[in-house]
Amino acid sequence: MNNPESPLPHNESERLAALKRYNILDTLPEYAFDDATKLVAYICNVPIAHISFIDKNRQWFKSEIGLGASEVPREITFCRYTIMESKTVEIRDTYLNERFKNDPNVVDGLKVRFYAGIPLTTPDGYNIGTICAIDHVSKELSENQLNALSIVAKHVINQLELRTKNLELAAQKKIVQRAVLAKDSFLANMSHEIRTPLNAIMGFTDLLDQTNLNAVQRDYIESMQIAQENLLLIVNDILDLSKIESGNLTIDEQPFNLKNSLKHIYNLLKVKVPAAVEFNLFLDADMPEIVIGDQGRLNQILVNLTGNALKFTEEGEVTVSVKNIEETAEHYSLKFSIKDTGIGIPEQKLEHIFERFTQAEESTTRRFGGTGLGLNIVKQLIELQNGEIQVKSKPGRGSEFFFVLNYKKANYIETVNLPLSDYNLGKLKILLCEDNFLNQKLVKNVIRNFGFELDIAGNGEIGIEFLSKNKYDLILMDLQMPVKDGYQTTQYIRNTMKLNIPIIAMTAHSLVGEQERCYNEGMNAYVPKPFKQEALLEAIKMALSKDVTLVLKRKIDLSFLEEVSFGDLGFRQDMIDLFLEKIPNEITLLGLAINNNDIDTVKRLSHNMKSSLDIFLLKDLSNYVSIIEKEAFRGQFSSETLDKINILHNEIIEVTTILKKIR
Repeated sequence: MNNPESPLPHNESERLAALKRYNILDTLPEYAFDDATKLVAYICNVPIAHISFIDKNRQWFKSEIGLGASEVPREITFCRYTIMESKTVEIRDTYLNERFKNDPNVVDGLKVRFYAGIPLTTPDGYNIGTICAIDHVSKELSENQLNALSIVAKHVINQLELRTKNLELAAQKKIVQRAVLAKDSFLANMSHEIRTPLNAIMGFTDLLDQTNLNAVQRDYIESMQIAQENLLLIVNDILDLSKIESGNLTIDEQPFNLKNSLKHIYNLLKVKVPAAVEFNLFLDADMPEIVIGDQGRLNQILVNLTGNALKFTEEGEVTVSVKNIEETAEHYSLKFSIKDTGIGIPEQKLEHIFERFTQAEESTTRRFGGTGLGLNIVKQLIELQNGEIQVKSKPGRGSEFFFVLNYKKANYIETVNLPLSDYNLGKLKILLCEDNFLNQKLVKNVIRNFGFELDIAGNGEIGIEFLSKNKYDLILMDLQMPVKDGYQTTQYIRNTMKLNIPIIAMTAHSLVGEQERCYNEGMNAYVPKPFKQEALLEAIKMALSKDVTLVLKRKIDLSFLEEVSFGDLGFRQDMIDLFLEKIPNEITLLGLAINNNDIDTVKRLSHNMKSSLDIFLLKDLSNYVSIIEKEAFRGQFSSETLDKINILHNEIIEVTTILKKIR
């Protein structure tokens, strides 16, 4: 080669920084770049074409035709000169070029006779790579061909810019997701810490209410129950806010008795009515008995709005009215109105009254209490049901909140709920896995009232020991326990012990996705704490009456893979195929390595597997592998590691089965 020197652009350090910013080096093939390379070969009618990037020591090919190489040393490339230029470099005949006529790739190797290269220039002016067309015969490109090459080069840079912005957006999305996860984690812990003692307080209060009490004691009990319900309402408001924000709060449409529901709310709130206030419930004569909709959310809306009206009205009246304003063959349109003669809302505050943590006046919070969350949640619950809440108010003269909801018609015969004593489930033997002493005592008393037998395990590990020695009809499973939590215990029961015994989750978390996760892990029913005795008994009845044959339905989340593929279905398919090819074999090798105490192999395999599992957002499996990797670095495996391998093996089988169906 005539010119062994390695020329460097005057802005080499800045150029390398610009290249690094795109994070393109050593990435997998992408259709957008491959298509651009094919277009270059077609435009120039050449057998060799490539899109490449030049770093400190090499020329790396993002896409190539006719080369058969992924990279070459920078000092032997034609393109190290091209990045010094601002326009296309065209060498029509290398035999006549003093710089390249003796180059090894001219006289031998690729036998380059024609070369055309155009720099890939970033928007801020740095040449980070090239687009090249190469032939074994001499030729000359037309002006149209040269212009087309320039257009392709701009397209490649635009693709890089788009790719970088998408990666930045993905990174920002991860930051937001981590923030949401941190918030959800805080809410979960807060919920658990509040609900666990509240569950015991409410449960024992209900049990005490069932005993013989004098008038004064019963009055105290009723006051305690009202205070408990108020506290629970605040907790539920915060949790509902989290569900609404994450888009996971859904409207459940079931037949229910509308008139009975409204009368129940009226009777519930009558105890709050001040002596100087008249409390009325007016129901339209044409109002239907049975409708299809979300009874729980309607109750929540009306309790909140009516509770506010009663709280802010010291004299006069509060009226709840429901009117059937339209009826079709399929649905009823019902107008709900809550009107009071209370303190009212200033006109300038009306537009902000539904904002979060907002009350009409600062003094309102001090005087009447409240979190300022209620109206915001009410507004969003109504909007989730395709309605709109409106308000009319004047200071000192009262307020009216009103909205219209559509309910489907139902052909439905209401069933009568039996009292607890009328359920006949036989003599059941139940295992409770629960670490909190108060909750243990509460459940023991409730289960004894049901007439069932109960054993108590303080954590999942003890529960598994009980299961190995005794036969039970059902398990009540707390989710948050030491040693083995409810999820780990359920996984062991289902995957290792292969038991189909009904399992009811009992949790104080009650957060977004918790119930679905319980079902996915193999549990059969779900009871949030604080629980009512009727709800627990109904869950027991449901779990025992259902076919409890285990069917785990894992969901594969491809969202991260779709983000990084930028809509490239071929790339997504390649990644799925690689997973199916590698991971089942690697899990087998990992198990063997652990059995043989081969620390280095466990480190390597667990690290590689974790990256693959993270791509498919299999967080639970990735966590298992992380634990195994940490144990390998400590040089000692725990007694539970083999259990983790068994769980991983079974879960990987399920994952591969699902991936084979969607690829």
